[in-house]
Amino acid sequence: MVRVAFFEKGATYYWHSAPLIAKLSLFAIVGLLSIYPTRTFLSWRTALKKGEAPAVSDDRMRTIRLILRLEFAGVILIILCAALMARGIGTFG
Repeated sequence: MVRVAFFEKGATYYWHSAPLIAKLSLFAIVGLLSIYPTRTFLSWRTALKKGEAPAVSDDRMRTIRLILRLEFAGVILIILCAALMARGIGTFG
């Protein structure tokens, strides 16, 4: 954010870039999506310390897999947005 505000082309250039706005939005979405799996994985610590496998229901495992796949897709889209930004595609205003 410091770079956007004070260096390079300036905030005016960057905030008129659709890929930047999409990239920041996707970053926030991926970050929020990661909360559920992280809390679930952390709850497994007590069972793992005892040397036991954590008990996980099929529904919970399906939910975690779906969220992880969505996060992976979000990371791929973030990389795509970065490439679009580097080429100057998607600026408006």
